[in-house]
Amino acid sequence: MENSSDIELESLKLFLDEQAEKFEQAEFLINDPLGIVKRFCIQQDQEIIGFLAATIAWGNRKSIVASAERILAIMEHKPYEFLLNTDEKHWQHFNFVHRTFNTDDLRFFFKALKNCYSEFGSLQDLFQPHPNIQGVKGRIVHFRAVFCATEHLARSEKHISNPMNGSSSKRLNMFLRWMTRPANKGVDLGIWDKIPLSELRIPLDVHTARVARKLGILTRKQNDWQALEEIHCTLDKLDPADPAKYDFALFGLGVSGF
Repeated sequence: MENSSDIELESLKLFLDEQAEKFEQAEFLINDPLGIVKRFCIQQDQEIIGFLAATIAWGNRKSIVASAERILAIMEHKPYEFLLNTDEKHWQHFNFVHRTFNTDDLRFFFKALKNCYSEFGSLQDLFQPHPNIQGVKGRIVHFRAVFCATEHLARSEKHISNPMNGSSSKRLNMFLRWMTRPANKGVDLGIWDKIPLSELRIPLDVHTARVARKLGILTRKQNDWQALEEIHCTLDKLDPADPAKYDFALFGLGVSGF
């Protein structure tokens, strides 16, 4: 006989599965920065503009998309070719600001990305397992260490979140979801295959956190990595193979006023 907690979990799964199916639709890409990434066919182009668009993904969607378009214009709409064929001298002739992400930050990101692609064929190769930190948290820590090995101003590090300092790493988790989850629903890209879907975490923002608290799967007040793990504990029970799919359910419910 099922106990009450089993029944509650089953009901939650039915509800969130339905919502995930409802919101994981191609229409989701309208006015979304992921829609810009979808314009490209070459994997490196998708990775570069995807990473940059995810990095500046705070504020309203319209402003994020507008700023991503400006980055694309700077890169002459050929991200990978731009990084391969230009250098720091070429990068002195533009200015960029999106909230606290400025020209110096973007030049550092260009330089770090160029360095990464000089050694690796894909950004996926930077998200390797960490020898001491399990799962996607360790992968993010490893990526951050490699990326930040490029010379940069101290101020720029704040744009690459560090889960070891408690950050929920919303934008990096969103980027990993874009690259890794399957493309069969017409939303995520599914171009990476080295990171298990089971390791992915949802990008935790004010919408997903509010809905998670309303559903009783988050009690922690701060929206930090600890809160992310608390939510994941339940989502992993609902679908251990693909817990990040519930990002669509929680975010969709949040923006819909649930």
